[in-house]
Amino acid sequence: MKPSSYISCTTFLLFILLNLTPFESTAQCPMCKTTVEANQKDGGKGLGRGLNSGILYLLSMPFIAVGFISAVYIYRKRKEGLSH
Repeated sequence: MKPSSYISCTTFLLFILLNLTPFESTAQCPMCKTTVEANQKDGGKGLGRGLNSGILYLLSMPFIAVGFISAVYIYRKRKEGLSH
């Protein structure tokens, strides 16, 4: 077995194992949880939508950063390939 295929198989099996393993996690940070609980007692309904939007905003930032860095890397590699 080639080293690259060994690494690919190992990575795939690890990915499957981690996704099939059940685990318990907390849904929010303590501050968000406290805010939601306090707002539910007051009868507020719009806070959940705002928190979800904020979570999606924070979640998208790493993907945008990685995408930008990848685009710059690909652009430089293509530009370097065209000059030779």
